Amino acid sequence: MAKQVFFSFHYHDVIDFRANVVRNHWLTKKDRKDAGFFDASIWEDAKKQSDLALKKLINSGLNNTSVTAVLVGSQTYNRRWVKYEIMKSMQKGNKILGIHINGIKDKYGRIKTKGPNPLYYLGYQYSNDGKNLYLYEYTDGKWIKYPDLDTYILDTTASVENRGKFYRLSSNYPIYDWVDDDGYKNFSNWVE
Repeated sequence: MAKQVFFSFHYHDVIDFRANVVRNHWLTKKDRKDAGFFDASIWEDAKKQSDLALKKLINSGLNNTSVTAVLVGSQTYNRRWVKYEIMKSMQKGNKILGIHINGIKDKYGRIKTKGPNPLYYLGYQYSNDGKNLYLYEYTDGKWIKYPDLDTYILDTTASVENRGKFYRLSSNYPIYDWVDDDGYKNFSNWVE
């Protein structure tokens, strides 16, 4: 069954065409079911939106999705709203995966080296009683409280072995390479 996928990406990767290759690969498939997803991404010009309006737009875009695919370019890891989309997806309970896209040729036929994995720069810690989740981001060489979402209450209490422990998101969520891992063929498996 096709999943409703939210694509998170740095807008520059749309300009370079790389994000479009992934988001539109279904066009050359038999149908969207064969592609394995429906695109629930949002298009916006962040400079025209207040922080609150942009958060509402992202939250609305995440509605009815079950997967968030983070398209990883050179500066994706450093984008405030990509971080928010990832953290909000985690809070919502979406499956999260990263996909390196710098191996895709841009509109001029150029490729780039892989960008840093944004999931490596985000983390969380269970409270000592296992009822809350604290969110963090790695900035300027240290872990700080994530500023755009508050600590939240978990639906189910964390297991005893996880209580009080800190995890990078990269330890829990996979990352693929669109070119090296044949995303055109395997994307539908990645989102299942």
